[in-house]
Amino acid sequence: MHQPAPKPSIQDAAITPPQPPRTPRPSRHHTIVIKLGTSSICDEKTYVPKLSNLSLLVETVVRLRSEGHQVVLVSSGAVGVGLRRLGMAKKPKMLAEKQAVAAVGQGRLMALYDSLFSQFEVPIAQVLLTRDNLAERGQYLNACNTFKELLAMNVVPIVNENDTVSNAEIRFGDNDTLSAITAGMVNADYLFLCTDVDCLYTDNPRTNPDAKPVRVVEDVAKLKEEVTVTSPGSSLGTGGMVTKLIAADLAIAAGCSTIITLGSTPQNILLILSEIAAHQQAPPDTPFTPTMGTHFLAKKDAKMVDRKWWILHGLAVSGTVYLDAGAVGAVSRVHRSSLFAVGVVRVEGSFGAQQCVRLVTIVRKKKGAEDDSENGHDGEEELVEIGRGISNYASSEIIRIRGHKSSEIEKLLGYVDSGCVIHRDNLVITNRAVDLDSIVLKQRTPEGSLVDLVKVDGA
Repeated sequence: MHQPAPKPSIQDAAITPPQPPRTPRPSRHHTIVIKLGTSSICDEKTYVPKLSNLSLLVETVVRLRSEGHQVVLVSSGAVGVGLRRLGMAKKPKMLAEKQAVAAVGQGRLMALYDSLFSQFEVPIAQVLLTRDNLAERGQYLNACNTFKELLAMNVVPIVNENDTVSNAEIRFGDNDTLSAITAGMVNADYLFLCTDVDCLYTDNPRTNPDAKPVRVVEDVAKLKEEVTVTSPGSSLGTGGMVTKLIAADLAIAAGCSTIITLGSTPQNILLILSEIAAHQQAPPDTPFTPTMGTHFLAKKDAKMVDRKWWILHGLAVSGTVYLDAGAVGAVSRVHRSSLFAVGVVRVEGSFGAQQCVRLVTIVRKKKGAEDDSENGHDGEEELVEIGRGISNYASSEIIRIRGHKSSEIEKLLGYVDSGCVIHRDNLVITNRAVDLDSIVLKQRTPEGSLVDLVKVDGA
């Protein structure tokens, strides 16, 4: 006998309220990182929290979760909230004072988030990071696993820099960079940078009425040459549009598309995702013409391997190693060699083994076609970064073995930790287009040792 379907209980109705009709959705669920700047969280002058903005953000996160997405928040605002709690009129200049204010504000900021998310019975977690935490591979992986478990528990992680212990050497610098690092750690599909403008413009729209919006970016390096992004951040924040371009570059390298959007209307994130979904469902040759935000498109096939992305973006640079032309060709060309001591010319900075170093060389700039000087190069020289890597030797050891073959290391040091300075698995090349003929650092003395051909400022 046919039984009528049971009516939903009042309790079920309270848990799953009717949803309005939705615009096209992505074909799969996504991991989304949302970064909210200080100017979107509290007033720049009074430091009063912008409860309407935060409430809209929380409602947006709840809606995203209801559609099956995983969401991570990266939130600024601890200093602003701390200033209000302490009755201070302006942001202090001394580092220790800033750290103290941030310590006061961080607890109150999390209490505010917890109060808002609790209205929807959504649990949150505080995650405080410093670059120093990520410098050790084990700690980095532990942090990644923590994010993974929090998201599996349906928790919303709220990330901020641990200002109380950070210093200039281990700071991310701004939460734009931190949000990009976080996006890489959680393998995010989209990073939303919520700021005080609705998108990136060709110039400052506040001062130039002819500034035009930039909607889609496929090449960040080319964009930097075409637009003006010198405007600073807010009086409370530490970032500006420049830091957002850097963050977009970092996130794209991790395969994460990045969108700049207006922080006062976080609900636009839902509409932006709908535009993306509609384009994904369109014929393959359909151009992407979004109406909101600036979209930095990631190329999934160009996504960097996790370990190399960690080396390039998760580690602070502790020193610089200068390479000759032979070494540059060996590490950057097809055969992807490890870096050996014979190709090292000089070392700058004091660093230990297993720390990240920058690999550079010095080239002579080419003159124009009208110049017929030898090799077409003039006397102007410039420093060019080739890549970064984790050194097997300390700076003091590299100074002693530079220019020598691997077979001579034991005689020079009394021991051999590795046959190479940087193994190719710990080496990330960022510039493969250097003209080897233009490299200055390539001559040797009759005895076979390398000579510093130029003097670098500050060396």
